[in-house]
Amino acid sequence: MNITPDQIVYWRYGFFTLNSTILMTWIVMAVLTLASWLITRNIKPDAPVTGKQGMLEMIVLMIHGQIEELGLKRPTQYISLLGTLFLFILISNLAVIFPGFRPPTGSLSTTAALAICVFLAVPVYNIARMGLKKYLKSYARPNPVMIPFNIIGEISRTLSLSFRLFGNIMSGEMIVSILLTLTPFFFPVVMNLFGILTGAIQAYIFAVLATVYIAAAGTNSGNN
Repeated sequence: MNITPDQIVYWRYGFFTLNSTILMTWIVMAVLTLASWLITRNIKPDAPVTGKQGMLEMIVLMIHGQIEELGLKRPTQYISLLGTLFLFILISNLAVIFPGFRPPTGSLSTTAALAICVFLAVPVYNIARMGLKKYLKSYARPNPVMIPFNIIGEISRTLSLSFRLFGNIMSGEMIVSILLTLTPFFFPVVMNLFGILTGAIQAYIFAVLATVYIAAAGTNSGNN
């Protein structure tokens, strides 16, 4: 049994290896890109709202509202990053219902990359919002002795994001795989549905934590 999709190799040439993680990641990105293009290509300000457009607007408004509730006053500037993270993780986790699909979020390399995006976004957004000098001063709060601890805290949050998502998705896959070999057909189907629910929850938690981390940096500096 392959623990992570990294272990499933489709093609190897020299130093380049095409494994399941890479392939499934590109499939999810292609699906999201194609779906967004198909839904938005005919959108016009004076045109009647279609069902697809209404669904898209509902998703955007939901994410917009969640970002605002979590403490970021101008959600529009964050929605591209946080919305993309949420949708990528959500689609990756839900697509497990298709035979042969292994969610790329079951690979530590994928979850680490997503967490690094959040790690880099925190200073980028907050420097743009409050300026470099004020942001750097936030690491010295409540006093300069806390500088190394605050830096360690930033790194540990990144590790926490990546390992939390990786652990939950990987463990869910392993449980279902074991049950498929030990129990009748019906119970693994129930577990698969439970895994889908867990995957959706994990996508939400990841996006919420990313929002909280970005908002927390501004709060610590005394500027919301």
